[in-house]
Amino acid sequence: MVKLNKIYTKTGDDGTTALVSGARRLKSDLRVEAYGTIDEANSAIGIARLHMQGMPILDTMLNLIQNDLFDLGADLATPDTGETPAYEPLRIIETQVSRLERDIDQLNADLQPLKSFVLPGGHSAAAHLHLARTITRRAERLMVSLARTEGEVVSDAALQYVNRLSDFLFVAARHANDRGHADVLWVPGKNR
Repeated sequence: MVKLNKIYTKTGDDGTTALVSGARRLKSDLRVEAYGTIDEANSAIGIARLHMQGMPILDTMLNLIQNDLFDLGADLATPDTGETPAYEPLRIIETQVSRLERDIDQLNADLQPLKSFVLPGGHSAAAHLHLARTITRRAERLMVSLARTEGEVVSDAALQYVNRLSDFLFVAARHANDRGHADVLWVPGKNR
């Protein structure tokens, strides 16, 4: 179990931070950017959850996702070096991806079909979920860049999870917008 007694350690004053293994990386390192952006997405989801009155199923799904995002952060903060670790690292697994897919299907089943792209907005919960979705997309771009960097490994399950998460957040935002009836639709060329 994690135990945090002292919040400031001053070890990061030189612009570095520790990975789970204890190895130090620059705070601007691509791996640190990736798990930091996952943390940002988690915070945005936390704000969205403040607006979930009357949406208990969606709130429960988001609670599970927030826990998953800590798992994903731990996964990214524990690089796979190919060596046998002294402990079992926490990794995103296929069942977490599958659960997201089931939740997407459940929410999507009741949605009004789309006839245009959706503008981020509508219900306050939907607007916050759209913000979380765009932060998640940024995290995904960082994770893909990290995975393509020589000497760095990001698991397929972690990449699949973050890709499904942005899909989930899109569907969840539509669900929060009265199952799509209150979506704000893009009107191409409307202001010409």
